[in-house]
Amino acid sequence: MIFRSLLKSFSHDLAIDLGTANTLVFARAKGVVVDEPSIVAINKFTNKVEAVGTDAKEMLGRTPGNIVAIKPMKDGVIADFDVTEEMLRYFIRKAQNRSFLLNPRIIICIPSEITQVEKRAVRESALRAKASEVYLVEEAMAAAIGAGLPITEPNGNMIVDIGGGTTDIAVISLAGIVHSRSVRVAGNEMDEAIIQFIKRKHNLLIGERTAERVKIQLGSADELPDQLTAEVKGRNLIEGIPKTVIVTDGEIRDALADSMVAIVNAVRVALERTPPELSADISDTGIILTGGGALLQKMDHRISKETGLPVYVAENPLSSVAIGTGKMLEDIELLKRISS
Repeated sequence: MIFRSLLKSFSHDLAIDLGTANTLVFARAKGVVVDEPSIVAINKFTNKVEAVGTDAKEMLGRTPGNIVAIKPMKDGVIADFDVTEEMLRYFIRKAQNRSFLLNPRIIICIPSEITQVEKRAVRESALRAKASEVYLVEEAMAAAIGAGLPITEPNGNMIVDIGGGTTDIAVISLAGIVHSRSVRVAGNEMDEAIIQFIKRKHNLLIGERTAERVKIQLGSADELPDQLTAEVKGRNLIEGIPKTVIVTDGEIRDALADSMVAIVNAVRVALERTPPELSADISDTGIILTGGGALLQKMDHRISKETGLPVYVAENPLSSVAIGTGKMLEDIELLKRISS
């Protein structure tokens, strides 16, 4: 009876994957109800929020001088306290629909290696955005739950969550993280690497949205069977006029080389620091990839080749973290065990 009443009390509560690139909100009994970019457009003269999420992303690189599109999250943590609060308030209101008068309890995912100061910033932003209580859960743990791994069993499970700002790696057993590692190399770093590569190679300046599109179309972690090409439009740095160039998958793979090495090395370090018994489990069950970076072509193949272990992409890599935090709304005892 007490357990049922606890579940009922969580009926209006939310689980939030507060990502550097995208924010997903999971509502109990509804699933993912918000999936939008973590961007806010603000009028510099009036300090008024002009747009949030998808609408704000459309403004990236296209705003007049008085409007600035801000990404308040950097490397998985809050870079702009006030703007994050506004963004959270908007997403909470949108997720709750007509229940906006209720102050929900909220679960928020955080990178593995953020500081106590950064944790406090996340918690305070959520409380100021009208949350009644805030639980913080490590992204890798939430991703493992969302991917369906048996985290409560006495077996080793390895998860690699490649998000927008960070790549979080964890070895999990008995509902606890045995070893975790977070590197600030992920989707955004890859986009920036593509921008700089095309700037050097083709004297062409492109924006973030174009770099992301090129990464999705041509990006790969290992050699592809057939060559891919794409048109890239930007501004010629020498002549100062719009120009279009043809870019190949091989060029983009070169641009992403350093990011791939950093991610693979982080996985290797995590494996080296895993207790032998759990290492044996991982050699049987393999490594699970989640996050947007898991969708990069040949990512699973590259990590498997470098580690000699089987590597699998989760069923819903983009929403694994949100689904995992959502499942915690249904299991309060588990939430209390793993929250910080």
